[in-house]
Amino acid sequence: MSSNNSKLTAPENEGQPVEAETDAKPAAGSHEDYHPPTSYLETIVHLFKGNIGPGLFAMGDAFKNGGLIVGPVLTVVIAVICIHCQHVLIACSKKMRDLRGDAVCADYAATVEQCFENGPIKLRGWSRTMGHLVDVFICVTQLGFCCIYFVFISTNVKQILQAYGIDMDVHLVMLLALAPVLLSSLITNLKWLTPVSLFANVCMILGLAITLYYALKDGLPEVTERAYWTNGSQLALFFGTAIFAFEGIALVMPLKNAMRKPRQFESTLGVLNVGMFLVSVMFMFAGSVGYMKWGEQVGGSLTLNLGDTILAQSVKLMVSMGVLLGYPLQFFVAVQIMWPSAKQVCGMEGRSLAGELIFRSLLVLVTLAIAELVPALGLFISLIGALCSTALALVFPPVIELIACSEPNKGPGIWICLKNLIILVLALLGFFTGSYESLKQIVKHFGEEEFH
Repeated sequence: MSSNNSKLTAPENEGQPVEAETDAKPAAGSHEDYHPPTSYLETIVHLFKGNIGPGLFAMGDAFKNGGLIVGPVLTVVIAVICIHCQHVLIACSKKMRDLRGDAVCADYAATVEQCFENGPIKLRGWSRTMGHLVDVFICVTQLGFCCIYFVFISTNVKQILQAYGIDMDVHLVMLLALAPVLLSSLITNLKWLTPVSLFANVCMILGLAITLYYALKDGLPEVTERAYWTNGSQLALFFGTAIFAFEGIALVMPLKNAMRKPRQFESTLGVLNVGMFLVSVMFMFAGSVGYMKWGEQVGGSLTLNLGDTILAQSVKLMVSMGVLLGYPLQFFVAVQIMWPSAKQVCGMEGRSLAGELIFRSLLVLVTLAIAELVPALGLFISLIGALCSTALALVFPPVIELIACSEPNKGPGIWICLKNLIILVLALLGFFTGSYESLKQIVKHFGEEEFH
């Protein structure tokens, strides 16, 4: 798999004036790989859409597994740690860029590879393996998101059809969703995806607003009717769902490198902090209100609790549209990693647009096939979150910071070691317990289906 994201990038020279970045032009002979740089607003639209998807509407289910007090507290903790780890990734990437004298920051996998390559001698032999491992995790995570998107869309559309007396199997609904998903996935340029992401954001925010209106219009039950905390196995499921919701780290370097002024991405009021703060507030509100309103009956998606009114059906359609149009952004990251290797295997040279479109189409069909096999939305979200999202969001960043901050015959320092050790312990605890509980619930779910 390739770790090269340079075809996305506009040059970033940290020592140069900002104006030098705004006039970025492709080098001579490189026109076929050039993509127009994105602005602050365009990038925040993509960041928002990359994090606002089925995970937002799954937060009610997460709070059911976390409890009314423990859920919000852990959500804030997970949000702060995830955003911090994204900043750690950017800092390590910039450090490796300066060390190597590169023009742009490397992507996630290349940054991990370079940190190991320039770290302690005993770790250098692992550099390529670690880079490839990150690529594999990113592809599994992003394509896992795409599978979940298929499940989410089909589950909601099935409910809409049932409200009008049309009983259609969920697997058939997924097949009907294939055409629009496939068409949107054939957009190959991040800048051209901006209007798609913007419309998707509008759909999701309107859908959430109307969902919360439904939840609040008749008042909420007494707080005492809800669990304040839960047991260990449920907390493990909470962790998987929450980490899935906050896992946008695979988008960080592609979005930063695609900006006209990349320094605006990680600054104090930059794209990352502003975007993720707004995302975190939405997650907290959706989870708290959803669990308070529907309690133990809250669905794997809040939209599944809305009933059969016309407005409720329009919300489900709106949110399904938002998720559908978010598919190409998640898909974009996986294709960016996999396509160069696929092109090399097939002996293609140059841009090969026709080849890329065929490859994208085949990959969409793969995600559809996987989604058809596991339609249990909540359990699928928890498993993907606990397995791959945890590794990408919470394991690799502290590891590479420990390596990047190490100096010959000297460690990275007591505070960096302590901070990263705490993050790694939390991550590994969530990784193993979340994966175990999710797999156990999936086995139980399909066992019950077989029995019936």
